[in-house]
Amino acid sequence: MAGQQFQYDDSGNTFFYFLTSFVGLIVIPATYYLWPRDQNAEQIRLKNIRKVYGRCLWYRLRLLKPQQNIIPTIKKVILLAGWVLFLFLAYKVSKTDREYQEYNPYEVLHLDPGATVLEIKKQYRALSLKYHPDKGGDEVMFMRIAKAYAALTDEESRKNWEEFGNPDGPQATSFGIALPAWIVDQKNSILVLLVYGLAFMVILPVVVGSWWYRSIRYSGDQILIRTTHIYTSFIYKTQKMDLKRLIMVLAGASEFDPQFNKDATSRPTDNIHIPQLIREIGSIDIKKNEPPLTFPYSLKARVLLLAHLARMKIPETLEEDQQFILKKCPALLQEMINVICQLIIMARSREDRNFRLPSLGTLENCMKLSQMAVQGLQMEKYELMQLPYIEGDNLRRILNNKRYKIKSIRGMVSLKGSERRNLLHFLEDEKYDEVMAVLGSFPHVTMDIKPQVLDDEDSNNITVGSLVTVLVTLTRQTMAEVFEKEQSVCAAEEQPTEDAQGDVNKVKNKGWQQRNKGTKKASKSKKKKPLKKKPAPPSLQQPKQQKQKQANGEVVIKEEYEELSDKGSESEEEETMRDSQSEKDDGSERDSDREQDEKQNKDDEAEWQELQQSIQRKERALLETKSKITHPVYSLYFPEVSYSELY
Repeated sequence: MAGQQFQYDDSGNTFFYFLTSFVGLIVIPATYYLWPRDQNAEQIRLKNIRKVYGRCLWYRLRLLKPQQNIIPTIKKVILLAGWVLFLFLAYKVSKTDREYQEYNPYEVLHLDPGATVLEIKKQYRALSLKYHPDKGGDEVMFMRIAKAYAALTDEESRKNWEEFGNPDGPQATSFGIALPAWIVDQKNSILVLLVYGLAFMVILPVVVGSWWYRSIRYSGDQILIRTTHIYTSFIYKTQKMDLKRLIMVLAGASEFDPQFNKDATSRPTDNIHIPQLIREIGSIDIKKNEPPLTFPYSLKARVLLLAHLARMKIPETLEEDQQFILKKCPALLQEMINVICQLIIMARSREDRNFRLPSLGTLENCMKLSQMAVQGLQMEKYELMQLPYIEGDNLRRILNNKRYKIKSIRGMVSLKGSERRNLLHFLEDEKYDEVMAVLGSFPHVTMDIKPQVLDDEDSNNITVGSLVTVLVTLTRQTMAEVFEKEQSVCAAEEQPTEDAQGDVNKVKNKGWQQRNKGTKKASKSKKKKPLKKKPAPPSLQQPKQQKQKQANGEVVIKEEYEELSDKGSESEEEETMRDSQSEKDDGSERDSDREQDEKQNKDDEAEWQELQQSIQRKERALLETKSKITHPVYSLYFPEVSYSELY
């Protein structure tokens, strides 16, 4: 390209800038995302929640000392090496001198700016004698001196220097490439080609291919596409699924098949233990041929899931497999819910009567099964078994108590503290405190429903044809807060009886006094008050009545008549004054009306803006569906911590 020149960095100084930036862009984000977390903070957090979640399976698994893992150490070493390299390159860049300097002929001749022509010629002679090549001087330096002398003495050279910064005139634009020159050297061409070929023809295709192969096998929720197809097929075939059928379809996921998931395992001992569990559980149909629901991996997953719901003890060799299956269940059930919703949308949009629409009972059973898997309970079991120590004989004692008749957690919460302690009298104080701590962690959810019209000024006024938005507000509290309110109420009720009786007497006296005063006030109000007469028009003759009391107490009424005709002139002046005053009042009323109209318009605009802002805030609140606060769920037999969220 004309007027441009490309050259590599022979000295290698520019390459350090490029390398420093490149290493910094990799090391800084990698440190933020890949630096191993502190295990001590996690241990401290677990100790703080030990009183509530100490008996949970996921808590005990977290407390187990993990095996020595070398991966965090390798991460730290690599990141520290990257930081050392980054700091070294930054130090090299700080010590690198700038190669580009603005051309100044006065500096070349060692003269001050503004030197005279005689001084320039004198200095040129002295330097030329010193650096002339014929006298053993530096030829490059001699050329620079001659160029500087010409720039200061020759008019054309001086003009070029002032306009273009160079005595020779405009120069080609130079672009430096921040790569060392040895990369394009002919001696190293074979090595450079090998590196480029290895990077772009072997490593990059392998990485992209492995990523693509994995991405096409999994959905956005990291569920195998094959599993989604299996769920869609069976849900479409069976419109209404009961829990037994739903568990059977859930166990047919390809995540449990070692052929499609390397984390799933199949042991030779499964042929011994799985039939034993089938006989203990019973009511498992294995004769029906319905692939893949009757495959060995699916049968194993179904049996282990049913054993978890029945809280059966299984062999130690199967505990790890059962934990793996249970960890996958929440995500798989969520995928089943998504499939049901998609089928419902397809049925609504197609308007095809032959399209099988899944029932809402299937959707409800999916949600129930998710709760059952987390709590390790079947639907027909008592929900009191979610609490610690409430099983076996202790559960029978609670159910056989004819005084309280408690069969649910809600019934236990409704009891007073003393009644609850009497019901659980068979527990020691330490165990009872643990039960109360767990019960206090349970959620207490209240729901507020508010229908409103968002686009109307009066949002609470609902008319025919208006678009009504129903705003449902869920407020989550813990049962511990309910217990605190209960204790405060009990403390208020347990005051001394004597003080209570005294207060009652005081209240009674005050009530009696108020009633007596009320009768007096009523009797006073019954007396008639004298009515005021309205004045008659001034044109009429009006008698004036005056009441005078005499000494004997008699009242004498005198009537006086006045002639108003004598005051005719005064009445005319008063009328003119009244007319002028009325005109002034009319003008002031008009001004006040204008001011009120302006204020009303401003108020209407302000109210309209507030209404629009409130609508926008409500729309943003409706779009924010994900909760930012999570709460661990108390689950005795679930291997992974589960969180409850309010949407």
